[in-house]
Order: sequence, then C-alpha cells, then structure tokens
Amino acid sequence: MEDGREMIKVLYEDNHLLCVEKPVNMPVQEDSSKDLDLLTACRQYLKEKYSKPGNVYLGLVHRLDRPVGGAMVFAKTSKAAGRLSESIRTDKFSKIYAAVLDGIPPETDGTLIDYLIKDTRTNTVTVTDKAHGKYSCLHYHVMHSEKHRALVRIELETGRSHQIRVQFASRHLPLVNDQRYNPQATGKGQIALWAVQLDFPHPITGENVHLTSLPPHTAPWNGMEEYL
Repeated sequence: MEDGREMIKVLYEDNHLLCVEKPVNMPVQEDSSKDLDLLTACRQYLKEKYSKPGNVYLGLVHRLDRPVGGAMVFAKTSKAAGRLSESIRTDKFSKIYAAVLDGIPPETDGTLIDYLIKDTRTNTVTVTDKAHGKYSCLHYHVMHSEKHRALVRIELETGRSHQIRVQFASRHLPLVNDQRYNPQATGKGQIALWAVQLDFPHPITGENVHLTSLPPHTAPWNGMEEYL
C-alpha cells in the first residue's frame, strides 16, 4: 500500500482530535478504486508518530467529495466521535466552503433551498420535490466576480451529498471544472470547491475549535487569493 504519512498536513491535534487538510483527489475512506484514502493515511501517521502497536482507532464523522480539498476533523476516541456526531446533528458544527462558479449569481447574498435525491447506482444527485427528496439549504456570499465567474463563500445549513455542486448547477451556475454537473467542464482541471473553515465545540472541553484551510495558488484559484 502507498505510504500516505508524508501527505498529511495537520491543522490541529490533541488527545481527542486529529484535524487535517484533505488533499484533492484522495477519497476520504476506501472505495472501489483501492487508491490510498485519507482515513488510512491518518492512521499510518498516528501509528508512526506514537509508535502504536496494532490497529489505530480513528473516527470518521463527516466527509468531503473525492475531488474536494480542505479542512477535515477525525476523532481519536469513540467518545469524541459520538460528541462530534451529536454536534453535527444539532447544528453546532459550522462548515464554510469557497467555490468558483461558471456564472454570476443575480444577488450578492442569497439562500438556496431544494430537495435533493441521490441515485446510488450512478452516484449522482438531482433536485426533486419535497415528497421524494431531502431538505437542503445553504447560504452564499459573492466575494468577487470577473469574466463571467464568481468566487463565493458558502455556509452549509445541511450537509447532503454533492449539495453545493447540485444546488448551484440547478440554477445554471455550476462549479468550475465540475466534471459531473458542469456541462462546460472540459475534462481537465481541478474542481473549484474547497472546505476553508470549520468551527465546532471541542468534544471534551466544549471550547470552540476554529480551523482554516486555503486552496493552493493554482488554477482554478489563481487570481482569487486576495479575496479569500
């Protein structure tokens, strides 16, 4: 198996949490590709750093799509995992993303509400009606726009699969380089979506944990750095 320990960028770590920056195009957990996943890489990192024998516990409490990079948190204990999951369930876990859209929203600030349904056979999500889909809500703010593209800050109220990508695409504002939902995507280039900020109560102390991660100075983010 590929060694992923050198790929781990730690944002915050203590006895209960391991917070890292997820690399782009790395699955969060093992999938059919059998490529090295972030959960395995983080376990390798902990096993070596602390010379742990046997299996290393690491709780997965939230996910990012494979092509998306940015801030993620793992739990080092089952107690921490349970409390983090409860924070997510009770809306005490704030997730902020940055995205570049192919198009400019009509309003600088807005809220998108839809009902989404996932086809597990094709791993695609579509907008449907209230009776068949899951309530999905996000809030956005346009930070910068130029040349028919907009840099937006997104706060998720719900955390549905592919939510950001589908909600904007359904309004003809797909994410730049989104191979799945953007008909303008050429098949090359990194999707313009990044998990830039997480805020949540520490599962043991209750104090606020604030994580930030900025996208690289490469396409599709180059030229946007001063606005992030």
